[in-house]
Amino acid sequence: MTYSADFRAQVIKSVKNKDMTIREACTFYDVSKTALQRWLKNPTIKQSRDKAPSKIPNEALLQDVAQYPDDYMYERAQRLNCSKSGIEIALKRLGISQKKDLGTSKSLSDQKSDIPE
Repeated sequence: MTYSADFRAQVIKSVKNKDMTIREACTFYDVSKTALQRWLKNPTIKQSRDKAPSKIPNEALLQDVAQYPDDYMYERAQRLNCSKSGIEIALKRLGISQKKDLGTSKSLSDQKSDIPE
């Protein structure tokens, strides 16, 4: 959960003005002590992740998408030994969206689809 910048500033101001101790501010604002100490060091909101993906490597997923472009997420999950929701998150992280062309999908053959060619 990300707290807004103005809320963070209010909590930090309460502690820095010596109005409250860290413990009192945590109780009053219902914030964890770790979060408040992190805010006191660096009050900015992080916009990116510093850690590289650990379960599904980007290269392996990109290679799988290039090799099997029409596969479902559960099929990719079986090949990469992870969950379907993990594949969904990894595809979103890479900016790969679900295909919109029903004529090329494995679920519908070209004769059954209503899309004129």
